[in-house]
Amino acid sequence: RTIALALFAVSAAAAAQPALDVIKVAPRPVAQTVAVEATVEAVKQATLGSQVAGRIVELPVKAGDTVRAGQVLARIDARAADAAVAASRSQLAEAEANLANAKRVHERNKALAAQKFVSQAAVDQSESAYQAALAQVEAVRANAGSAAVARDWTTIVAPYAGVVGETLAEMGDMATPGKPIVTVFDPREMRAVASVPQATLAKAKLDGARVDLPALATTLAPVRATVVPLADARSHTSRVRFDLPPAEGLVPGQYARVRLPVGVATMIAVPASALLRRGEVTGVYVIDDKGAPRLRQVRTGEPVGDDEIEILAGLAAGGTIAANPVAAGLR
Repeated sequence: RTIALALFAVSAAAAAQPALDVIKVAPRPVAQTVAVEATVEAVKQATLGSQVAGRIVELPVKAGDTVRAGQVLARIDARAADAAVAASRSQLAEAEANLANAKRVHERNKALAAQKFVSQAAVDQSESAYQAALAQVEAVRANAGSAAVARDWTTIVAPYAGVVGETLAEMGDMATPGKPIVTVFDPREMRAVASVPQATLAKAKLDGARVDLPALATTLAPVRATVVPLADARSHTSRVRFDLPPAEGLVPGQYARVRLPVGVATMIAVPASALLRRGEVTGVYVIDDKGAPRLRQVRTGEPVGDDEIEILAGLAAGGTIAANPVAAGLR
């Protein structure tokens, strides 16, 4: 009698459970995609270095800092540059004094030549000296401007507002022309760059591409796709840039996967939420003839459509599966 009551209680509990949500399995046309690997990069990214040699005396930023356009990122020892500017100013003052003297001599000779006190040769000679002094002033003035520009090179500023990605030197290091010091990028404009095989590119619809970001567990629809008009002769691929909308957590160097639609194929696909993963086994709960869910292993393919997975083996058309594998497992 106790066993009968227990079986009756279990039967009553099973009858009281709500009906499972089920999905009919049937082949249907699904957009076929090809996945290619990509890397996230910033549209605006600059590696800044020094144009003059000197010791780094100030490095007020570090990786991750937000900077504004024109903000000082590093300073190089400017004592030699300041000395060069002072020397060029002194040379300019001397050249201007020589010019003023040559001008007075030339004007005096012209006045004396009008009164027949000096020859025309003396006037020509003074004019030549005046023109030479004038050219000397222009040359020294140009050198002074060059020295001032070289002094400005000792201060490295941000070319635009952004984020410091990396500092490649430390305060006290010796800076040399061409040696990178700091990297800055604009996080508001990011893109995914992929090398797409030319055969795939010929039939792909770039306007329907989707970019998967596993690190962020999200998928983005690119704003624009641009094909670089060059092909790699070794790999026979072309670079395609997919401009991404703003997203939290995007940083240069992140791994991405671009899914390119290349046509339509008839296949069996089920929602990803209907799959049950236990270790290396992937399965679904199939509803048998008596309405009971039975776990069956399946072999999956690539993601297709909107959050669906292609089923390569394990399911046949006409069957029924549970939409919620957790609720089916509790049965």
